Amino acid sequence: MEIRIFADAATVAAEAAQVIAAEGRGAVAARGRFSLAVSGGQTPWQMLRALAREDLAWGKVYVMQVDERVAPPGSPERNLTHLRDTLFAHVPLPPRNICAMPVDSPDLEAAARQYAICLQEIAGAPPVLDLVHLGLGPDGHTASMVPGDPVLEVTEADVALTQPYQGRRRMTLTYPALNRARRILWVVTGAEKADMLWRLRDGDVTLPAGFVRRDQALLLADRAAAARL
Repeated sequence: MEIRIFADAATVAAEAAQVIAAEGRGAVAARGRFSLAVSGGQTPWQMLRALAREDLAWGKVYVMQVDERVAPPGSPERNLTHLRDTLFAHVPLPPRNICAMPVDSPDLEAAARQYAICLQEIAGAPPVLDLVHLGLGPDGHTASMVPGDPVLEVTEADVALTQPYQGRRRMTLTYPALNRARRILWVVTGAEKADMLWRLRDGDVTLPAGFVRRDQALLLADRAAAARL
């Protein structure tokens, strides 16, 4: 895992946008399309605003979600709400290129299977995403792979549902889907992440985040998050 440390969250967000854009241009040149899966969070929303200003062949970019809360459409708790505000509203991304998690479905198990099919249609069977963006929680979770949840044991599906976490169930990509990605981009900011980032750097597999592949991984952190490195 390569680690780069920057002064603050804003600089991390700007650097992450440049990394994604460069990976996207490379993927389009090599394979004719760029499949990107994104997570939520305050720094990632800054990252996506910066990404919207980058030069990309948006008609060949496909955006997927790493995870999503089971919440009503338009809810500020939904990552999709912020994706629309920070990225989709500002770039010429065809609607067919957006693979949003259908968490408002009355049958969530069927919705998870439907989402797995969407991934396959974009990135092959099994799907190999070009870049997966991940964050790191103060409890060591990433995506919605949270400590103690049965979702951590899922190996036969690329998309699964969690138990309630912080008041909401989640739909999430699982380790098989995450670990097939050509590139993992970690974006970690804030002093509350310092202990977990130190443990992640050292390969602590007692953390949910510790099971994500380390080769082809780039981690961008601010000084606060990297205080123990």
